[in-house]
Amino acid sequence: MGQTLTGLLTSVRAMAARPGRPTGGPDPCLLPALRICGDHLAALAASGPLTDARRTRLIASIGALTTACSTPGADGFDALLRTGQQALDTGGEAESRLALALAEEAITVRARSKGAWRLRGRALDALGRGEEAITAYERHLTLQQNPAASHDVARRIATLRAAGDRIDEALALFPDESTSAADTAARHTDAAPRSDASRPAAGLSRHLPAAEARTAFAALVRRRTAERGAADPAVRRLAALYTEHRRLSERDPMADPLLGGAEPIGVPALRRLVAGRTVCLVADTPLTAEREQRAGSPLAALIEGYDIVVRCDALRHAAPTARTDLHALTLRGDTPWNGPPWDRRAGTRLVFGDPLAHWRLALRSRLVPGAQDRVGDASLRRPLHDPALLGGEADDGSPPTTAYAVLRLLDFLGTPARVDLIGFDGPAALPPREREWAGARALDTNDAGTRITLR
Repeated sequence: MGQTLTGLLTSVRAMAARPGRPTGGPDPCLLPALRICGDHLAALAASGPLTDARRTRLIASIGALTTACSTPGADGFDALLRTGQQALDTGGEAESRLALALAEEAITVRARSKGAWRLRGRALDALGRGEEAITAYERHLTLQQNPAASHDVARRIATLRAAGDRIDEALALFPDESTSAADTAARHTDAAPRSDASRPAAGLSRHLPAAEARTAFAALVRRRTAERGAADPAVRRLAALYTEHRRLSERDPMADPLLGGAEPIGVPALRRLVAGRTVCLVADTPLTAEREQRAGSPLAALIEGYDIVVRCDALRHAAPTARTDLHALTLRGDTPWNGPPWDRRAGTRLVFGDPLAHWRLALRSRLVPGAQDRVGDASLRRPLHDPALLGGEADDGSPPTTAYAVLRLLDFLGTPARVDLIGFDGPAALPPREREWAGARALDTNDAGTRITLR
């Protein structure tokens, strides 16, 4: 990887040094962005061997940007935005600063790009510069023609403002603790480091970067509690404001925390739900979907005869109106909370994923109020890794399919009257290890392999 990184760095610097694009060279408008990427690659090369997969993907994204900038007809601007997004997904302050620098270059090239303004807002947000992030987010919303596509941006603006409001209320209780916006700006824009004696006194301001604001807020609570005691009404309100501020710093509030009245269910409730009922898992394939949607289709009649119809993951072929009583999903990737909302109507939605923090954030970000009546709780989030559900059997390390996780869960529950697989043949067949498990329990296979009865 080190050799590849060195070669890419050489290529990026060579392109960034070219004066123009008369014969297929880099777009002059994107040369500053290439220089910024070159500087970042140089810092990575100097930091030693790379073992972080996310940084490896960032390097690949920079390589794609380099190729796009030198390829006639390629859209280097879109590649620039993708590189900025990948930098944010990588995490880390250096990568957030790279994303911010690329966003600012993108805005210089296209001042009315909603994607560039959103990238700038996200980068500033990641760096803890909430007030500046709000300004960038608002510019994005002004340019966005489809408000529904930026619901998360509007929610983030509301969160940042709410966090700032908690600081403002705290300063109304103790106005002498304030740090002015001018002092804050001076402390963070001085070219030369200042001695501790010459710095403005550490105080609280909504203009402070998020980490500094949390530190100053905590110090204020400790100081006032020591001075007045925890029973003082102003101190009690201050502590409540600090708690709310910390919560808002950690995550955005949910518009509907109860998800339209959805009921959280665990293993006992799911066991009761499927007890004595017939269950089928339907594969999401073009052939199965076409046969199910065909008028008078025998397959449609077959599926309709089951008590519970289970579908898995992102349904790309099944019609939106296709019946789904239980929808199971497995979280994939480093940032599973970033993705389309789970808005398909289902009676029960089970989300499998690990670690717990990622699972919780994904549910907060992607569940849609009213789209489900029941949601699986944390006891159902990793059925193939829970010794209580599988008896601690060995795992060969290969990621299981969602359908297999559902089958093993139903097998553990032991209460369905019947479990059938429909359409899991040909390209949709389970991997060998999972197919072997299902084959050992199959009681019947008919309809040319369309239906496999396990119980």
